[in-house]
Amino acid sequence: MTAPVREAYSAGRTTVHRRPLSFGRFVAGAQARGALVVQPRMGFSDPALMRAGLKATKGAADAVVGTMTIDSYTRVNDEASAARALDSGVPLNGFPITSYSPHTSRWVLDGVRDAGFPVQIRHGSARPQRIVAALARLGLDATEGGPVSYCLPYGRTPLLDSVRNWQESCEVLAALRGTGAEPHLETFGGCMLGQLCPPGLLVAISALEAIFFHRAGLRSISLSYAQQTNVAQDREAMHALHRLADEFLPDTDWHIVLYTYMGLYPQTRHGSLELLERSAELAVETGAARLIVKTVAEAHRIPTVAENVEALRVAARAAARHRTQLGARSGNAPAPLTDPADNAVYAEARALVEAVLNLDEDLGQALLKAFARGYLDVPYCLHPDNAGRTRSHIDGSGRLTWSEIGAMPLGPVRDRGRRLTAAGLFDALSFVQRRHDRIVPSSASRPSLPTAARRPAAHRQHTQEVAS
Repeated sequence: MTAPVREAYSAGRTTVHRRPLSFGRFVAGAQARGALVVQPRMGFSDPALMRAGLKATKGAADAVVGTMTIDSYTRVNDEASAARALDSGVPLNGFPITSYSPHTSRWVLDGVRDAGFPVQIRHGSARPQRIVAALARLGLDATEGGPVSYCLPYGRTPLLDSVRNWQESCEVLAALRGTGAEPHLETFGGCMLGQLCPPGLLVAISALEAIFFHRAGLRSISLSYAQQTNVAQDREAMHALHRLADEFLPDTDWHIVLYTYMGLYPQTRHGSLELLERSAELAVETGAARLIVKTVAEAHRIPTVAENVEALRVAARAAARHRTQLGARSGNAPAPLTDPADNAVYAEARALVEAVLNLDEDLGQALLKAFARGYLDVPYCLHPDNAGRTRSHIDGSGRLTWSEIGAMPLGPVRDRGRRLTAAGLFDALSFVQRRHDRIVPSSASRPSLPTAARRPAAHRQHTQEVAS
């Protein structure tokens, strides 16, 4: 479609269309029959390409969720820049849902989204009201984000504003239940910054955002966790997330979604596919219902449709193969692994969740107080509302540990690593990439990272890859 008709979006009356099977029920149905739901992180500004991408991924595996990832300009409500790019024929890094007319967006979805292929809107916005209104107007009801995870890494929007914006958006989504829909909201809290955030904090933020959604009226929720640097520690984190969801999300249809590693990705084909397969195996072992995949192009550029399809197929095959292997070992179909004992990640996450919940009955206010006091403090995060007193370290076994905990209430935590130097930071950032590419770094070839690492978040806002 060339020069598609576009109109300024006006938040007015929402027209609700007949909706297919709910997102949560689709995932639950796939999990019941032993299939891991796989999902790309895909978005294109060309409506024809976006439609072709959805159609291609729809048939890539047994259980697939479609994705429309929103572009960076729309995420920050800079629709004027999105419009200029579209007028000039400049491709964006996602679909500008609030800049296209509803007619154009419905054409993209028509005959593609159905009961066997739900579509989720993924963005990255601390001001998601217009995006939520636009997706609701299209009859969609699944998205993701959170007041913390879609604020701190992506810019300088005050956390106070993000909490208020997400409260309003959750209420709009929850109100869709009155239309017969079962809106679904996924936390992004388990993916903070993509790497170098110890799992205890990832699990805690994911759980807290899920509780925030629940208190706002959502009853179909998924909790995220991003694959990190040590598989044993990742298993602990996934068990911890399951346990916290059981404890804090009553009367909720919830599932766990795992993200293939989100930090510096392997540059080689063999390395990227190997890492993707390990994430699929981790998902099966730990009872994740859904996997967000990455492609062989992640280290170089935005992936093509064909590369997204390949990643979905590789992940689905790896998951099915691993499930069969586990079943053969146990003599029957494998059940999700359980971990009844308190593990280190659960203990850390539970301490953080309890500390935050005890700050205020209003969870939004509690989150604000938690960051103001440093009870929640994301390492290497440059946002003004983040205390920035924590630091992490990767030990010899690849486990992510704390080297400095600032004011976080983690008194019992004793596993502290050393403070990272500039060279150590580069080694940590490239740890997974090097391991899967099988590259041994030389100190002479290390780039100078401290200046780039200190670059203001606002500068990175439009240049980073779409992270969701």
